[in-house]
Amino acid sequence: MSDQTAPVSLEEFNHRLLDISESMPKRLRQCADYIAQNTDRIAVSTVAELSAAAGVQPSAFMRFCQLMGFAGFSDMQKMFRETYALKWPDYATRLDNLKASGADSPSALLAEFVEAGRLSLENLASSIDPETLEQAVDLLAHAPMIHIIGLRRAFPVASYLSYALEKMDIPAVFHDGVGKLNHRHTIRKGDVLIAITFAPYSQETVELAQYARGLGNEVIAITDTITSPLQKLRALTLHVTEVDVGAFRALSATLSLAISLAVAIGARRDQTEK
Repeated sequence: MSDQTAPVSLEEFNHRLLDISESMPKRLRQCADYIAQNTDRIAVSTVAELSAAAGVQPSAFMRFCQLMGFAGFSDMQKMFRETYALKWPDYATRLDNLKASGADSPSALLAEFVEAGRLSLENLASSIDPETLEQAVDLLAHAPMIHIIGLRRAFPVASYLSYALEKMDIPAVFHDGVGKLNHRHTIRKGDVLIAITFAPYSQETVELAQYARGLGNEVIAITDTITSPLQKLRALTLHVTEVDVGAFRALSATLSLAISLAVAIGARRDQTEK
């Protein structure tokens, strides 16, 4: 067992994972990579299920838990269950909690989400790196084709970004996953991919980003944490977080970032073409 004390929160767990994952042996790094992409599975899966999904033996998964400071898998799973029960309960529980607190009236909810949006936008304005944003716009403005993927909670952001680019006559392909069709063959050398995903991360989004990077193409990541699997692809990363209301997260800051990107790309392309 590691001499370190076990992480007591998901945030602490993620920071430790980021610090030590690159120095881990191959099999333990497989465990780390799988967990980073599937943190939502830890609380509800067995060690046999997780090790099989990560492509390692259960003994390797147990060693990973110990390296992270836990006595074993059950110890690590307990932390995940407690964290998720408090922060991200199921939707029925979230609604019950809102009713119990008396904050479920339409006007109260609107006020709460407006305030959450304000805080999210202020955080985005103060935390976004201007140089990274500038570099992202420059890459996208000069791309022969922009590819966009965002599934589950990221889907509205990706679809809006695709819509905005289309209205500005900017060549773009939206990989929406409809019909389980795979459009990765449309990605050509020199194209740029915008990959949008938040915890728990979409495997399809990560895989398309891996494919694009494998072709030598640039990937612009819009994601929420430093342990996002897109970080490992050396994607140009724009971090954005949303303040929640009763564990319900809006997309105020993320949509603002998306439309800012789209308009900036359109303006930059217009300057280039003149």
